Formats: sequence, C-alpha cells, structure tokens
Amino acid sequence: MSTAHIEKTATAAGTTAPLTTDGELDLVALRELDFEKRLQVLSEASVEQHFDAFVDIAWDDPDFAIDPKDPRWVLPKVDQLGQTQWYQSLPLEEQIRVGLYRQANVVKVGLHFEQVLVAGLMQFAMTLPNRRPEFRYSTHEATEECHHTQMFQEFVNRSGQDVSGAPRWFRAVGPVLPFFASRYPIMFFIGVLAGEEPIDHVQKAILRTGEDLHPLLKRIMQIHIAEEARHIGFAHQYVEHNAPRLGRRDRMVVSVLTPIVMRALCDVIMKPSPQVQKALGIPDEVMEEVWWKGSDSQKMLRDIFGDVRMLAEKADLMNPVSRRVWRRMGIAGRASRFRSQPATAAS
Repeated sequence: MSTAHIEKTATAAGTTAPLTTDGELDLVALRELDFEKRLQVLSEASVEQHFDAFVDIAWDDPDFAIDPKDPRWVLPKVDQLGQTQWYQSLPLEEQIRVGLYRQANVVKVGLHFEQVLVAGLMQFAMTLPNRRPEFRYSTHEATEECHHTQMFQEFVNRSGQDVSGAPRWFRAVGPVLPFFASRYPIMFFIGVLAGEEPIDHVQKAILRTGEDLHPLLKRIMQIHIAEEARHIGFAHQYVEHNAPRLGRRDRMVVSVLTPIVMRALCDVIMKPSPQVQKALGIPDEVMEEVWWKGSDSQKMLRDIFGDVRMLAEKADLMNPVSRRVWRRMGIAGRASRFRSQPATAAS
C-alpha cells in the first residue's frame, strides 16, 4: 500500500497520516495512531452502553427473589462440579444447597478479583502523562468494575450465604498487587486477562446452555459479559501494543511469566478454596478429577486460554522457552485465529 493511499485513508477517517522528517510514512507513529483510535472506540462504547448495579437490575422484583429451596439453584450440567457423578447423586435438597453456595462463592471470588483490578487501574492511571487515551478508558473500566462489585456483593448479601470468596493467600496479597500496575503495567494487564478470561469462558458457556437459570443470576451474568468484552479487549490491545516495545531481556521475562500467571489466577477464579471444599463436603478425589487431573477438565483448562495464546503470538511473547512453560502449566495448545473462536476448533 502506498504512502499516498494510507494518507488519503487516514484523512478520510478524520486523522492525518504521520510522516517522518523525510516525508516517509512513520510506521511506528501509525501503529500508535491505530492504538489510540481503538481506545477511543472502546471509550465511546462505554459511554453508549453501560450499566448501573442498582438501576439495571430489578432487585426487588418478586421474580428476582432468592429462595434457598428454589430448584433453579441446582448447578447446570456445564458447571464443572455440577457434571460430576458425586454431585448428581446428592439428594435434591443438598444439590440446591451446594449450588446456591457455590454460585454465591463464585460471585464473591469475582468481587475480590475486581476490587484488586479497580485499585490497579487507579495506580496505572496515576502514571500516565497528559493526553494519553489509556487514562480515559481505564477510568471508564474502573467505573464499570465498581458497579460489578456492587452487584456481586448485593447478590451475596441476598443469597444469605456467608461465603469466603477467593483463597486466603489471594486475599492476603490482594492489597499489594495493584502496585504492580504502576511499575509493571504489562504484567498487570496480563494478570487482568488471567482472571477475566476464565470468568468470561464459564459464564458464556452457562448462558449458551439455555438451562433454566435463576433470573437474577442470569441478569448479572448478562451485564458482566457485555462489559467484560470491552475490558478484555483493552487488556489485549495494551499488551499487544506495548510488549513488542520491551527490551529483549524484559520481553523474555514477561513471556515466561505469562503462562505462570495465567495458571495461578485461573485456579483462584475457578477452583474452590480449601474453605469452600470443606463447607460443601467435596471429596478430595472429586476435587482432583475436576481441577485439573481429569482429561475433560484438562481440555477445558487449555481451551480457556486460546485467545491469550493468540495474543502471546501477536505480542512476540511466544518463544521456545515460554512454550515449554505453557506446556508445563498444562495450558499449551493451538492459538485462536480470532477472539472468542469456539474452543472445540481452537484446541
């Protein structure tokens, strides 16, 4: 494509094609321009479509009331625990009890993760110079995540379940993690994806089943999926744009740490903590089979990170050393060809 053609296209889009002092197309500046325009699109989308936890959820609608004996709290078959023979052999009353507790705890885990995320976004925003498009979008995202934490906690409160949420170790280090956003922002956004991709994968799978979910939980998932699509997109854009600009040594370190962070935070999000296992009476052998020794669960673990593997390829974070770490973590596989590619085709 010629410089003149690109300049004409950019002018039509409302921007001016960047040129070097020699009049040649400045490819580095052009990539920067593309990045900024992409963030502008995300920011405008946050203005056009956003949700308020206490406006867009009819908490006091009788249909949304939480009855601890409601059979709709039985875990759907797509749920990792819900598909086990152990769970399905429980009496209906116990399936309902375990289901409501598990759903409430999953929501509480999401709350803990997003509290860390909001704090990290504010740390990140404090480091940005004037006129950086990341500032506007990161504050849009923080606003949306605050509403998510409100709707998550309100659900837990109304469920009547005294759940603990994330494992103790994560709650202990949680207050420290946001500081990585100002010092190591690329690793912070990789951590964001490590938490958001598993949640997004599971919630989409549940909604696709068409099972008779409780309408309150269904509404919360719908809101969360709609806004997390932008949040995941921002993290992808940030890493893809900035990782190739790292020095060779730093890029190697990030490439090796990426699969480790993915695996560690996936366990935080998806695997019941020892406290939850005890509260629900889940046998050790069931825990091992479901998280992550069974062949089906191992495939699911790989499938979750197809989009992240695609990102790692694009961001120059895949190399012979990092590929071995991906395999060691049990999350290696084919990269997606596009975002949200069906897992069966990507694994």
